[in-house]
Parts: sequence; structure tokens; C-alpha cells
Amino acid sequence: MGELTDKLDAAGNKIAGKAKELYGDATDNPELEAEGKAQQLKGTGQDVKGSVKGALGDKV
Repeated sequence: MGELTDKLDAAGNKIAGKAKELYGDATDNPELEAEGKAQQLKGTGQDVKGSVKGALGDKV
């Protein structure tokens, strides 16, 4: 179950981060754009964590 939870959290962070990045770009707000990129990076990390959990049988 940990793998699925991590992957769902990752997807949410990637989507929300992309939305922030695009909105920041559209409104000429570099802080929001950077926040969006950071949130996407967090989502990528969660995705990797979920993949590792899946490979090791959720024992991580």
C-alpha cells in the first residue's frame, strides 16, 4: 500500500506544481513559478520512493 500512496502523492504534487509553474509564468511571478518547479521535483522524489518501495516489497 505504501507504493500506491507515494505514487498518488507524487502525481498530485506533479500536477499542482505544473499548474503553479504555468500560472507563475503567465502572471510573470517568478516566485510562484519556482515554487511550482520545486513541487514537481518533490513529486518526482515521491515517485522514486514509491518505485523503491514496490521493488523492495514496501519494507522501506
